[in-house]
Amino acid sequence: QVQLVESGGGLVQPGGSLRLSCAASGFSFSSSAMSWYRQAPGKERELVATISSGGGSTKYADSMKGRFTISRDNARNTVYLQMNSLKAEDTAVYYCKAMEVVDTRMGKKEYQYWGQGTQVTVSS
Repeated sequence: QVQLVESGGGLVQPGGSLRLSCAASGFSFSSSAMSWYRQAPGKERELVATISSGGGSTKYADSMKGRFTISRDNARNTVYLQMNSLKAEDTAVYYCKAMEVVDTRMGKKEYQYWGQGTQVTVSS
């Protein structure tokens, strides 16, 4: 079965750093683009970063550019999110998402798989 398991969240002081990990199994990880999303209480879930299947292309939300880095290790079926210079407004549940494209008789179909999330709290 498909599994996406996030880890590395916790409590950190403003200005600190955390590295989140997402271990994937049950699908073609190396052929799937991966993303990190986050959701704070009372707010919409928002895209944090995306990385292509081979790791050659990355995209970031404007507020994360220069502070966050997404990477992946296809040999370990793991995607990472390095978070530096953390701010209180970064407090949220962070989710890992896979985007698998499968060829079907009627064309390509995209499947999305979500992890359960890991809490990141930035506070003094």
